Amino acid sequence: MKIQSKSRIEGFSDAVFAFAGTLLVVNLQIPENFQVLHQTLKSYIPFAITFFALCAIWKLHYNFFRRVNRIDNWIIAINMMLIFMLLFYVYPLKFLTNLAFSSGPRRLNIDEFAELFQLYSSGFALLFLCFAALYFRAGKICKEANLKLQLNHYGRHFSIFVLVALISVVLAHYHVGLRFGFPGIFYCVLGPLCYLHGKYFSQGAFE
Repeated sequence: MKIQSKSRIEGFSDAVFAFAGTLLVVNLQIPENFQVLHQTLKSYIPFAITFFALCAIWKLHYNFFRRVNRIDNWIIAINMMLIFMLLFYVYPLKFLTNLAFSSGPRRLNIDEFAELFQLYSSGFALLFLCFAALYFRAGKICKEANLKLQLNHYGRHFSIFVLVALISVVLAHYHVGLRFGFPGIFYCVLGPLCYLHGKYFSQGAFE
């Protein structure tokens, strides 16, 4: 197994994160008068939400490379898939946040709303599947017993995100509580599930 340099893969990944941030502002234009400025300011709320969601994903990526000390070709391949999924994920997330603050012609019918939730949750699931796979692979090649336990713990932690997102896809597909946004509200179970996982399945990993 050939051990690879972390610096090159982190540098390339950060460039893609920066490009994804650029995609968030491609349609924000300089206002020509105050009235246009007033309308434009409304678009900054969903932009801010999407931007800080992107920052949160970057922090998860940053944390992974701070925790691991061995990188192989499998980790590089999974990381490439992760940043590819990031670019895919930006536009559904941006559209969904814009829709939440829209009051006019962007309103969707029930089938389009279901499809949007499925698209969002599918991207969410694939993104965190990549994070889980990164940790499980890093745990497999890790030589330190305690660090291996920690990496596998994080792999299971992000697997919970994948499971919740897949359930959200099913809820959206069958229109379960769709008019009330239940496929999105369902993500609230992440907090309790992750807490229970940390409470009952982290013995030995963080000693």
